[in-house]
Amino acid sequence: QAMQKLVSIAYKIAKKNINILIQGETGTGKEVLARFVHAASNRADQIFIPVNCGALPENLLESELFGHEKGSFTGAGSMRRGIFEMANRGFLFLDEVGESSPSIQVKLLRVLETGEFLRVGGEKPIKTDVRVIAATNVDLEQALKEKTFREDLFYRLDVVRLEVPPLRSRMEDIPLLVEYFVKKLNPELFVSMEAMRLLCSYSWPGNIREMRNILERALLLAQGKDLKIEHFPGLTCKATAVDEKI
Repeated sequence: QAMQKLVSIAYKIAKKNINILIQGETGTGKEVLARFVHAASNRADQIFIPVNCGALPENLLESELFGHEKGSFTGAGSMRRGIFEMANRGFLFLDEVGESSPSIQVKLLRVLETGEFLRVGGEKPIKTDVRVIAATNVDLEQALKEKTFREDLFYRLDVVRLEVPPLRSRMEDIPLLVEYFVKKLNPELFVSMEAMRLLCSYSWPGNIREMRNILERALLLAQGKDLKIEHFPGLTCKATAVDEKI
């Protein structure tokens, strides 16, 4: 029910030309939700570019986002377009935006406010029409209090906020997700009742990403047509009540 409500809201706002902030723990599927919004939007035929703001050093992230002019820094042997330029008329997915540096936040704010940016080492403003979906696994409101995230940028991104619930708060979805991944990975395999009960009693701290990883490993161990408890070695179970519907 929680996911159906979330998807319903996402579908309604997909055709609106507004920025979206997606919050949720690591592994909950924030990029999957962002791609759903893109597919349901009026820009579905345009490009969708994801960039992880926490994966690149600040100097590389600035060049990645805005591009650079030839000779703007050591190694810049030619002009390079940035993601904001390449994503013109499309979508830009800023993953882990809460980990971006203060200087990058200033530049992001300028693009969102004016629709213009400068390449690194450039002097001529470049216009761009990009719809931004930002995602974070940290509490940005807490980051505001700690002065690690700009308030003005937060309100530019937080036009509509979508909260992706962790897997442990929607245990009724576990059997559906397990069956989906198993059929996708190996349509001939089935999950035994005992194994499903084991999976449903686990707290899944890594959420859906962890589930896929564990199922992929179990499929390597399985030799018959059933996934059994012994195919999930080391899986720690929590004392969670198992729904009798399983």
